[in-house]
Amino acid sequence: MDMTYSPEHEAFRREVRAGLRAAMPAALRAKAEVDAHFEHDEIMQWHRVLASKGWVAPHWPAAYGGPGWDSTRRFIFAEELEAMGAPVLSPFGVSMVGPLLIQFGNEQQKARYLPKILSGEEVWCQGYSEPNSGSDLASLQLRAVDDGAGHFILDGQKTWTTYAQYADHIFVLARTQPEGKPQAGISFILCDMKTPGITVKPFLTTGGTPAFCETWFEGVKVPKENLVGELNQGWTYAKALLGHERTLVAGVGISSRMIRRIKLIAKDTWLGGRPLLEDAGYRAKIARLEIQLEALKMANYRTVAAAQLGHAPGPESSILKLRGTEIQQACFDLAMEIMGHDSLSWNNPEGTIPAREQSIAPQFNYIRAATIYAGSNEIQKNIIAKFILGLPA
Repeated sequence: MDMTYSPEHEAFRREVRAGLRAAMPAALRAKAEVDAHFEHDEIMQWHRVLASKGWVAPHWPAAYGGPGWDSTRRFIFAEELEAMGAPVLSPFGVSMVGPLLIQFGNEQQKARYLPKILSGEEVWCQGYSEPNSGSDLASLQLRAVDDGAGHFILDGQKTWTTYAQYADHIFVLARTQPEGKPQAGISFILCDMKTPGITVKPFLTTGGTPAFCETWFEGVKVPKENLVGELNQGWTYAKALLGHERTLVAGVGISSRMIRRIKLIAKDTWLGGRPLLEDAGYRAKIARLEIQLEALKMANYRTVAAAQLGHAPGPESSILKLRGTEIQQACFDLAMEIMGHDSLSWNNPEGTIPAREQSIAPQFNYIRAATIYAGSNEIQKNIIAKFILGLPA
């Protein structure tokens, strides 16, 4: 397998690297250097910076405001963002509902929503999971009833709605046909978060993040023009959207940066009169992670090469999601082990522990969910068994 990039792609990498470094505000750069947590307003600040350069939506066609890059350039751009520790943009607008509207939305929906997703003027969140419908998403119960007067009336609850407290809009999967096969009665609907009847309640996680919310819908009136695509075809659209989401959560760049961070912490952590980085046992643990990550990179490169030839991601995205999230968790497990007693200190004032360690414990807690969100890893194993190995369902 040829792992080299063309001279044109290498020149593009140099251009992107220089452009990103020059564009990042000093305050964000200081946090990126120690892998600190970025608040919502900082993420949106970076969104606007990228938008000003035309780089906010690498996957969008040029006709809708994308930069017109091929798949290899998009991959290089993602690598450079991760390598510099840049804020990760909210995926719900740029990477999820935006591409879905480009593919399935009508012209009015595209004109209304896409420009403000690009500019960062409007923030989106996702309404998929419910208290009793997570990986088994087809069992969702949020109802959307046609009132006969040009509206759907939404009643029900969504959970794990990330950053719903900041969102201007939400895209939901709702049941529009209660009888029949569960997957056949679901529709994809857009909803303004300021609509009367919507209640959002953030809740804290063990990592101290207010990212997640419970969201209730009580008699919420949504214009029928906010239906995306055809009625009762939302499951088809959801699968298209989730397939793309699973390629995003492989997190090769996140794990690569985390391993570099582990080495720096091990270099500065002493045990028995020498740095942990000189301990054969810890060196072996780090090397094992690096080998696993290299194997994941190979799978990622194959996907990029296939995309460059025009092949859409298939069930192999489940492999990226499965192994990528397992490796992410293993990286944070090892970081916590190396930090020792420092790993018990999180959400404390700055200066309590070294800056490079400050965000690891909260991230360790947060990353426990990586093998659950975007389709649990158990579900990914079923997909791999059925569609790649050909085993009976």
